[in-house]
Amino acid sequence: MRAPLMRARPHPARAQVELCPEARRLTLRFAEEHATASWAVVGGGLQATRAVVFLQVHEHELRPPIDAAEHARARLRAAGLHDAVALLTSRRLDAYADASCRHRDLQARCIATVGMGNALRAGDPPGATGRIGTINIVCQLGAAVSAEALLEALALAAAARTLAVREAGIASRASGLPASGTGTDCIVIAAPRRAGALRYAGMHTALGHVIGAAVLDATCQGIATWQRERAEAGHG
Repeated sequence: MRAPLMRARPHPARAQVELCPEARRLTLRFAEEHATASWAVVGGGLQATRAVVFLQVHEHELRPPIDAAEHARARLRAAGLHDAVALLTSRRLDAYADASCRHRDLQARCIATVGMGNALRAGDPPGATGRIGTINIVCQLGAAVSAEALLEALALAAAARTLAVREAGIASRASGLPASGTGTDCIVIAAPRRAGALRYAGMHTALGHVIGAAVLDATCQGIATWQRERAEAGHG
């Protein structure tokens, strides 16, 4: 059994989470501008924003010739979220996981939506599995970091995601071997744009500790919820 994480106390930099079921939108709003690193469908790469948005989509909404990025941008414009980073998911948004970890004056918070229907193993042959399901992760840091540390944090979050999937014993839909994620995972790291940026976010560092612990906890929560829902639905 995992040891419980030390939960972060309320902090003014923590993202405000807004769930809008009627608009199929989960929005994380930051009190100040944040630097982000991601491969998100909208706002990917290195960006600056005050919001990250999970947009729930139905399978038919993304069938060719629909442009997934333009579909997301249109919904963001309609919501007045023109500069937001956006992720797409078919997962129920009210099933999101929320985990935080604090070590002294450093903290990280992770919001994740998790579906494993599209589980794959790194190195599987290309091609669609015919199933939907993805892991979307947003990890907000409580401290400013350098561009190098932002990218290192992204790599560490991906490692924590993979560890959660491996520990859950989920098999690849393509090869049947132990999965390491899904074919459509996306991760966003967000950190406030301030002076005094930290330069490192590796596993030896306090910052790396809180990132890894928060992402691992949130992803494990999300996988457990997904597995429970499948079992209750009789899918095994």
